[in-house]
Amino acid sequence: MAPKRQKECAGAVLQDVHARVCSLIEEFSPDTMAVESVFTALNMRTALCLAEVRGVILLAAAQHSVVVYSYAPREVKASVAGYGHASKRQMQLMIRALLSMNETPEPSDAADALAVALCHLQAEQVRRRFGLPDGNSTAKPRTLRAAISSTGLTNEIRLGSTTRGGLPRILSTR
Repeated sequence: MAPKRQKECAGAVLQDVHARVCSLIEEFSPDTMAVESVFTALNMRTALCLAEVRGVILLAAAQHSVVVYSYAPREVKASVAGYGHASKRQMQLMIRALLSMNETPEPSDAADALAVALCHLQAEQVRRRFGLPDGNSTAKPRTLRAAISSTGLTNEIRLGSTTRGGLPRILSTR
């Protein structure tokens, strides 16, 4: 947005973002949108500005009945580059390679946007392939213990502690 527009009032830029996102939704009629979740940045002012813009994007999506999926920055990096702490440059090069682009996407924010889209496509493929519930679904997934007990194998499998990623560790007693 133009610097002059930014100085008019704090909400002017957000209004411009909202109008632009709405026009893009009307032009392309997406079924879903994928956005990056807000992360805690070293600069709190930057994090707050990002949160405000993200809120406006979510509002525009809701007004047009577009389902929104949110992915953490590390999840996007791990999905695309295979490493959750990949640098901006590594992400740009991976996007270029994965999409068979002739040039590296510039600015790095463009590569970030493409990475979020690729992350969502991959997550959606996994959900469909394995019949997993929709990430935005209101249905409660079955607990692991309930799933195991329904198989009749409760004596053969016991649940251990969780792994560092928070996933349950399954230990076989065989």
